[in-house]
Amino acid sequence: MKKILIVANWKCNPSTLKEAKELFNSVEKGIKNVKNVEVIICPPFTFLGNIEYKTSNIKLGAQDCFWEVRGAFTGEISPTMLKNLGAEYVILGHSERRKYQKETDGMVNKKMKAVISAGLKPILCVANLSQLEESSKGISEKIIVAYEPVFAIGTGKPCPPETAKKMRDKIDYPRVLYGGSVNSQNAGNYIKEAGFEGLLIGGASLASKEFIEIVKGVDFISKT
Repeated sequence: MKKILIVANWKCNPSTLKEAKELFNSVEKGIKNVKNVEVIICPPFTFLGNIEYKTSNIKLGAQDCFWEVRGAFTGEISPTMLKNLGAEYVILGHSERRKYQKETDGMVNKKMKAVISAGLKPILCVANLSQLEESSKGISEKIIVAYEPVFAIGTGKPCPPETAKKMRDKIDYPRVLYGGSVNSQNAGNYIKEAGFEGLLIGGASLASKEFIEIVKGVDFISKT
């Protein structure tokens, strides 16, 4: 049986490398006995090459990338660069990038293909089936999809599990994550009741105690 995936999206946090290492080490220590969950931590680019981990329960990921390997693209980072820093996963198409960086499905699609070509695993964020279809055009691989209803991102207003389940049932991929105001009180419901294969966690991943509680809770559920 595949492990449940829990992805920690740190977004533009924390402020210093010292804080990043402390948060990472706290999580690593707290989940060392977890058996049925794989944690993917996605810190800002600047911390990727500076985090050392000792447990196989944790993998590293990035929050975005560009679709070219190299070239005159100021400010961009290629999938190959991320791979060389130890990243195995890349979040793509997050609603905040679609909103603030004006990313389109076409741009996300090019990034998806570049990430797969580099041997990394994309985590495609979508709010609806149209985004999923357009962003995954021409891709035959069984990618990881993260359903994130826009109204639930960073608002503290999670999507009801029964509503989220309706979307999960419509997505024809084997690994679909739920993202949107996940906390230790509701995390298990998206796995047990809504049928998701994992979670994409933002704000709660910055509080080590809360995040560890989420991981342990999901690990316990997966045993029952």
